[in-house]
Amino acid sequence: MQILNILQAPVHYSLHFLFPGLIAWLFFRKEWKKAWLVMIATMLVDLDHLLADPIFDPNRCSVGFHLLHSYPAIGIYIIGLFFAKTRIVATGLLFHMLTDFQDCLWSR
Repeated sequence: MQILNILQAPVHYSLHFLFPGLIAWLFFRKEWKKAWLVMIATMLVDLDHLLADPIFDPNRCSVGFHLLHSYPAIGIYIIGLFFAKTRIVATGLLFHMLTDFQDCLWSR
């Protein structure tokens, strides 16, 4: 179990920073650099962690707990996929939620 704890942070941050680049390249190839930067910028959604007490809890599942990680917020992100102007942001936010959700599985 300790090896899983060691791997959790590298997997989490690889998913937050490297995989959005792959998603950008696969789905937004003509503007993949811009798409990757926009998806990285969706990390700002983690500002909602500042409203929690404690701000960071390694055993807390962010999805469903923090305001911008709530299920209603995720529903709004899904709706954003249907509009060209918000598609890249919505993709980044949804992948962010998926990345944070996989953390919930590590802590079980």
